[in-house]
Amino acid sequence: MDSAQLLAVVDALKERTVAVIGDIVADEFVYGRVARVSREAPVLILEYDSTEVVPGAGGNAANNVAALGGRAILAGLVGRDEPARRLTAALNKRVDHRGVVRVARHHTPVKTRILAGGIHSAKQQVVRIDRAVNGVVTRDTRAQFERRTFDAAMKADAVLVSDYGSGLVTPAFVSKLRMALRREGHPIPVLIDSRYRVLDYRGLTACTPNESEVEQALGVRINDDRGVLERAGRDLLLRTGMQAVLITRGSRGMSLFVSDTPTVHIPIFGSDEIADVTGAGDTVMATMALALAAGATFETAARLANYAGGIVVMKRGTATASADEIRRAVRSDSMSSPGKGRARG
Repeated sequence: MDSAQLLAVVDALKERTVAVIGDIVADEFVYGRVARVSREAPVLILEYDSTEVVPGAGGNAANNVAALGGRAILAGLVGRDEPARRLTAALNKRVDHRGVVRVARHHTPVKTRILAGGIHSAKQQVVRIDRAVNGVVTRDTRAQFERRTFDAAMKADAVLVSDYGSGLVTPAFVSKLRMALRREGHPIPVLIDSRYRVLDYRGLTACTPNESEVEQALGVRINDDRGVLERAGRDLLLRTGMQAVLITRGSRGMSLFVSDTPTVHIPIFGSDEIADVTGAGDTVMATMALALAAGATFETAARLANYAGGIVVMKRGTATASADEIRRAVRSDSMSSPGKGRARG
């Protein structure tokens, strides 16, 4: 694909707004130094260094939209607690978070990652602790969330739905939102990022499951088998009625499936010596949504998402990719492979 086309879309991202709705998580990173092995048990003793809390899930997707130069309107649910205050403070200034419902009796989901290393070595994740919330959302809270979601969507050029399994977002609600947008003469792209039930969402614009999520949903094993991958992608298209399915495959890159169009296999950008995959799926979805909001084709949006994903996995922690970083990546890739075409299945 012509790099000029990709760069033109990157330039157009700053004019667009994405409504990011659904689950918001506080990603907590606790850093320490390995001191010694404990006498009490065969475990490492870490000397505490610092703690960082950043937005995860929908919050991370919103930050990625903003980092790319777009504007994000965030709608979700958090508590009136310290994790919520810290993740809100870490939101990009281009993220409008007035659509986030704050409930005193609600506990903000927290994913705590403990990272350790020596004085002269990179810190590695040694354990993760999830404090998830799967409680019942009250009728009043849900009604408030849905009102704010409709308001956000009506002001946006695309909608990104983040479903991490808390129960806040449901397929029925997303279907109602999509129909409301059409009824109001505002039929913008609606994309879904669902960890556990991608097959339950129907008739949306696109989804971006990773390979393991596809395998779990369809009961298949893909590995390096292009035939199984092809059948899985086409099956997802058929069963969900999506316009496009982008399967992310880690070091194997991405595969884009669109009805009545040959499959596009996109090789990984950058090194396969990945530093950290935390939040990379949010980056891919955010880039895809913002690019479609700017009028990009599915293939162009997927290729930009591939660059963004390749950039963030080389960073530690929950990270974002900027428009300038993607521009440099596109130009560098074009110069190193001037005759490179697109691989098709």
